[in-house]
Amino acid sequence: MKYLFFTNTPAQVHQYRRAVSKLEERGHETLVLARDYGCTEALLDYYEVPYELYGRCGTEKFSLVRELPKHAVNIVQRTLRYGPDCVFGRGTYAALAGTVARVPVVLVDDSGNTDFDHAISVPLADAVLTPHTFEKDLGDKHYEFRGFKECAYLHPEEWEPQTDVREELGVGPDETFAIVRLNAFGSHHDVGEAGFTPEKRRELVERLAEDATVFVSDEGGDMDLDHAPARPFDLHPALLHDALAEASLLVADTQTMVTEAALLGTPAIRSNSFVGDDDMGNFLDLERAGLIYNLEAFDAVLDAATDILADDDADKRWGTLRDDYLDDKVNLTEVVLDVAETVGATGDVSPVGIDRVSGVSPREPDRALALDPETLRSDGGRGDRVADDASGVGESQDDPERTDRQRDDGARTEGGRR
Repeated sequence: MKYLFFTNTPAQVHQYRRAVSKLEERGHETLVLARDYGCTEALLDYYEVPYELYGRCGTEKFSLVRELPKHAVNIVQRTLRYGPDCVFGRGTYAALAGTVARVPVVLVDDSGNTDFDHAISVPLADAVLTPHTFEKDLGDKHYEFRGFKECAYLHPEEWEPQTDVREELGVGPDETFAIVRLNAFGSHHDVGEAGFTPEKRRELVERLAEDATVFVSDEGGDMDLDHAPARPFDLHPALLHDALAEASLLVADTQTMVTEAALLGTPAIRSNSFVGDDDMGNFLDLERAGLIYNLEAFDAVLDAATDILADDDADKRWGTLRDDYLDDKVNLTEVVLDVAETVGATGDVSPVGIDRVSGVSPREPDRALALDPETLRSDGGRGDRVADDASGVGESQDDPERTDRQRDDGARTEGGRR
C-alpha cells in the first residue's frame, strides 16, 4: 500500500513521523507532502522522513492566503505523480489530494474553530478522527479517540528522551529552568488572535528570571533577548520536547506546546486571546485534570508562575497528575496504523471497518462535554476584556478586589486542585 501524509506544521511532523516509520517497517510505501513553515523541514530531515515540499508559509499573518493557489497546484501534481492508496492529514489540502487521486481520505483534526476549513474538507473526507474533547459535531463521518494528537508521540508507549538535554542546554542537574514559548500567530486559524505584547513578554521573562534560568522559544523571532535575563532556545527543534520534559515550568501564548507539557507532566500556563468563555475543550479538560492553567489576566500569569517555581513538590505532583490522566488515553500512532491497514484491507473507510479499530468510536450526536466551571481552577477568561495594547491580552481593568479574587481563584491553588 502507498500512503500519503500531510504535515503543514512542525507539530504535524511529530504527529505522523512514527506512523510513517512503522508503516515502512511493515513493507508499505509512504510519502509526506510538507509545507515549509517554521522548523517543519528541519524536523523531517532530522527524523529522516521521506517527504516533498509542496510550498512554504511565513510566520506573518496572511502569508498563507498569498500562497494558497500555488500550494493547490503543487499538491495536485505531486499527488497524481505519487499515486497514493490512502491519504492522511487535516483540512482542505488532504481532502483535495484524496479527491484528485480518488482514494480514501482520513482527517485527524483537533481545531474546532476552523468552520470554513471544515465546510470544505469534511464533505470530501471519508472519516474524521478527533480528540474526545472536540466539541463540534462533524456528522456521520465523525469518530473520536480518547486523547489528543500529541498522544501520537508523547504517549508513554512512544515517548523517550533523545539526549541529556541539561548538558546540551548548559544547566546543572538540579538547576531550575523555565521555558517561555511565544507564538507568531501566523496560521490561518490565528488571524485576529494575539498573545503577550512586547512589554508583557519582557516583564514575564524578568519575573521568571528571579527564580529560574529562562529559555525563550520565539516562533516569530521578534523578541530582542540581547538585554533580557533569558537565553534563546537554540538547540535543534527536535530536542524541544526533551527540554520541556526537564523544565520546571512552561509559560506560553501558543497552543500545542501547552498540551505537550501537560502530557510530559510539566506545569504549564497558557495565556492568549483564545482563553475565555468559548475556549477549546482540550484545554478545559487538561485544566480540569489539574495539569495546566488557562489565564487571561496577566497578573494571574505572574502569580501562578511564581507559585509553581517556589513549590518544591510541583514536579512530583504534576507527574502523578499526568500519569493518572494518561491512564485511559490511546496511543494515537497505533490508532493511525490500525486505520491505515484497515483501509488497505478493505479499500475504503466504511463504518464497519472503522468500528473494528481499537480506541476509535463514533462521535455521539449532540454530545456535550459538561465541563462544570466549578471544576476549573483558573480565571477561565473571567474579567473585563480590553483591547490588545500595552496592558496585555485580556488583562482585567484596574480593580484591586477583582485581582485578589483572580489570584484566589486561579493562581494560588494546590497543584491545580481547589
